[in-house]
This record gives sequence, structure tokens and C-alpha cells, in this order.
Amino acid sequence: MIAIVDYGVGNLFSVKSSFSYIGAEAMVTGDEDQIRRADKILLPGVGAFEDAIAKLRSTGLDKVIIDEAKNGKPIMGICLGMQLLFEKSYEFGTHEGLGLLKGSVVPMKGVIDEALKIPHIGYNALIFKKNHPLFKYIKDGDYVYFVHSFYAKDCEDSLLATTEYDKELTAIVGKGNVMGCQFHPEKSGEIGLNILRAFCEM
Repeated sequence: MIAIVDYGVGNLFSVKSSFSYIGAEAMVTGDEDQIRRADKILLPGVGAFEDAIAKLRSTGLDKVIIDEAKNGKPIMGICLGMQLLFEKSYEFGTHEGLGLLKGSVVPMKGVIDEALKIPHIGYNALIFKKNHPLFKYIKDGDYVYFVHSFYAKDCEDSLLATTEYDKELTAIVGKGNVMGCQFHPEKSGEIGLNILRAFCEM
């Protein structure tokens, strides 16, 4: 069973539908006991970092996720959910993250060519940096769907793949049982489904 964490932020049911499509059992839940009993945890997220981490902490689910990560349970963050896994975010201020991965989340503005649009929206190719079980059913150069204005940096410890949008930006991270995708697997067609399949097998 995969617990899709419901804390008021994220494309919960599109993610659940993707798991259902590949035959994986998943539930959307904000219940601590259900999350702790699940085999794996999926942390979604759409919107602003400050709001998301505040909602997560107000429910007490931040502690549940940290505890389960330390217990070795596979955890995947998607988009903003991936960003929450890091130590800090500099999105409209400075905000503490879950601290499960080393690194910080910073704006693309001032980093990429000013002629390029922010947010970065659309399909971009993955550039593999390390081998990882998440890549079991995909290959270097496969395209996935991004929607973001901020990205993770100083995360070499967990960097698995990047994408090029003027500069190389973090696309997939993973360290031990904690991993994340900056893009949306649930909106990335067969490639995204194959990433979710690989996660289910971990």
C-alpha cells in the first residue's frame, strides 16, 4: 500500500489515478496511523513552499514523514513535495524544510537566461547523473513534464538526474530510501508511469 499524503496541497487524485492505472494499491490519506502502516509514502505538492511546510507541520505529518524516513520506508516527493525534502527554501523568504536531503531550494530567476519564461513549463529531457532503481524502466534522454519556478541546488549528495533549461537544473534526487522528482510523473505519460512502477518495486 502506498500512502499519498493529504495535507491540503497537491494533485492528490491524479497521482492516485496513476498508481491505479499501473495496478498499484494507493490511498489518499492524512491519517497518521495509515501513513505509518503503509509500505511506501508519496508526498505531493503544488504551490508555495512556506504554505506547504506550514500545513504539513500543522497536521503533525512532518514528524511522521521524518520518522518513517529514518525507519527506512521508501518516500518519494513530487514537485513541491520534492522541494520539501530539503533543508531550506529561499522562496519569498527563508524557510526550513524537512531536512531529509542536503541542499536548498532557490529561484530560477537570475540564474537562467532572462529571455526564458519562468515558470519553466513543458516537457524536457532527463540527463542521468547516477544509476538508480528509479531508472529501471526509463532511459537517459526521456522527456518528462515540468512546472516550476524554483529548483534544488547544492544537492550533489543526492543528485540523480538533471534537465537543461539554459542551465542544468535538478530533476531527480535520491539518497537511500528518500527520493524525489521535480517534474510531475503523473503528467508525464508512459515515462512518468514507468518511474512510478519502479518506485512501487523498491
